Amino acid sequence: MTDYIPARVGSVTKYVVVESFDVTPADLAARAYEISQGAMIKETCFGLVINGQPEEVDRLIAELRSVDPDHIFIKDRGFPPGDSRRCRANLGGARPGYHGMEYEMTIIPYVSHGLEILKDNDENKIAAPENPLAHRVLDISRLKKIIDAEES
Repeated sequence: MTDYIPARVGSVTKYVVVESFDVTPADLAARAYEISQGAMIKETCFGLVINGQPEEVDRLIAELRSVDPDHIFIKDRGFPPGDSRRCRANLGGARPGYHGMEYEMTIIPYVSHGLEILKDNDENKIAAPENPLAHRVLDISRLKKIIDAEES
């Protein structure tokens, strides 16, 4: 049996992922340490891992997201920080889920950009995208000719 750090009963663990040129994980960690009331906070290369009672974690996350809401994202995590069942120090390599998170980090800038555009534009400025297949619509008379040719 492996050693692991048991989570407190009823606790939750969440990732706070930062995709910003203005806010760094260190900035968020400093703010989280200032306002935390008992939650465990771990700074990572992509943001923070926060573990604690659901109300405290939600309060911290709400405060942290208010710093830059279009560039800070939240993701659930099933294990607390340092849990040997998921810690790369004990597993010898990337932890399970790392490669998925790595892929998600390539998509997040597009989500941030979309959120900024939605916030900055009103209905009149956002045009519906053109139908890329519009030029390939089959004329009904041409379709009838094709059907007739197949039948004969």
